Amino acid sequence: MSTAVENTEDAGSDANILDFHVSHHSHRDVNGGWLRPAVFGAMDGLVSNLALITGVAGGHVATRTIVITGLVGLAAGAFSMAAGEYTSVASQRELVEAELAVELRELHRNPHDEQRELAALYEARGVEPELAAEVARQLSTDPHKALEIHAREELGVDPSDLPSPVVAAVSSFGSFAAGALLPVLPYLLGAHSLWPALLLALIGLFGCGAVVARVTARSWWFSGLRQLVLGGAAAGVTFLLGTLFGTAVS
Repeated sequence: MSTAVENTEDAGSDANILDFHVSHHSHRDVNGGWLRPAVFGAMDGLVSNLALITGVAGGHVATRTIVITGLVGLAAGAFSMAAGEYTSVASQRELVEAELAVELRELHRNPHDEQRELAALYEARGVEPELAAEVARQLSTDPHKALEIHAREELGVDPSDLPSPVVAAVSSFGSFAAGALLPVLPYLLGAHSLWPALLLALIGLFGCGAVVARVTARSWWFSGLRQLVLGGAAAGVTFLLGTLFGTAVS
């Protein structure tokens, strides 16, 4: 009876330790998940279109010209980002799928060699040879599971979680367009000077930088201030260039 009670207490203690570990030991998403590409896409659109608008405004052109330039910059940048992201992710996915096909073919043709290769990988990581061989044997009994293991160990990818080119393109288009819209928005609402657009864009830059702090170890105010300074500097340089070009052309 006492032994059963002790075993129950030990089990309860282990469960408490596990619960404590789960609740007190967590990590941020180091890959950034959806947040990082969305925020950086918006930031890219915001900085590039802000710089474009300030550069044109520096040339002392009409408000209508600034609005058209901003909207065209938004569309061109968003389509360019979407096309580039689609091509990049599609090419990466095709390369991975080609390598997975090679690995699957080898698993069918030379199953024993692939099993020994897997065992050698575990041995290189410090697993005892006998145990490594047994683990490799058990994992190799299911071809689909074996392909997944080999892909993870040799290619560093998960065959069931490959990125989608369409999702990447759509998300890049949307986030870039959202960021690029900010500096144009005051003009669309009736503003006739650069200052409202500049103020709204700088607020957006600080906000994007603060959100980036969620996937970094920096404080929100540091990340926000850093992005504000960088984006403001880009706008200032392009404004000066626009002023110089406008004077030279006129």
